[in-house]
Amino acid sequence: MIIDSHCHLQFPKYKDDLKEVIARAQESDVAMICVGTDYETSKQAIEIASQYENIWATVGLHPNDNLGETFDATEYEKLLKMDKIVAMGEIGLDYYRTTKDKDKQFQRERFEQQLVVAVKADKPIIIHSRDAGQGSIGIVHADLLAILKNNLPSKLGVAHSFTGTIDEARQYLDLGFYLGFNGIITFARQYDEMIKFIPLDRILLETDAPFLSPEPYRGQRNEPAYIVEVAKKLAEIKNEPLDNIISQTTKNTQKLFKI
Repeated sequence: MIIDSHCHLQFPKYKDDLKEVIARAQESDVAMICVGTDYETSKQAIEIASQYENIWATVGLHPNDNLGETFDATEYEKLLKMDKIVAMGEIGLDYYRTTKDKDKQFQRERFEQQLVVAVKADKPIIIHSRDAGQGSIGIVHADLLAILKNNLPSKLGVAHSFTGTIDEARQYLDLGFYLGFNGIITFARQYDEMIKFIPLDRILLETDAPFLSPEPYRGQRNEPAYIVEVAKKLAEIKNEPLDNIISQTTKNTQKLFKI
């Protein structure tokens, strides 16, 4: 079994063929974690997970959505108590689409609020991190790491779609976090050395479907069945047998999310 630790089955791109997408994943022995990005998509993730044995859900308010939604901690706490909820996320900081200083500060405050909820619910977290682009690399991770060091959740979590440096990876690892990799690593070679540095027992596989399709599916809608392409590239980069990659990353995901 392979576990896609981060996908968005509830998103509109699957509205016409969700059952077929899930069936293809199941035929490939892929289990899935359906990740919420706001209150409604979190509820939708729970609904999907409730219908399938090999799908779990998370709830959270994505940094790009939290400027438009009032964060009701009590309501999210209720969702976190429901069956098959394995994490709080995705939450974090995004300076790519959020450019105003006051909005960035709001994101940081909202992230801290959600960390409190995660600790109260005794759940790990899924971190979203995206810098503003060229010339700003490292700023978002510096802010995230500073917040985490002051508000470290008891169950830790994963830095989703990690594209930081070796030094930033080391800091997350030192805190006890896992790092998640997706289709980006199949077509962007600048992360190879960083990936070689990270111990295999601290890596999760993900698709971020419907986004970030791996080679050879670039330009198409992504889906969980394509997670094997990420596993193949990770095996190539780390010079490990594919079976080892699948076995260990599955164990890592099961350990973090208690599934």
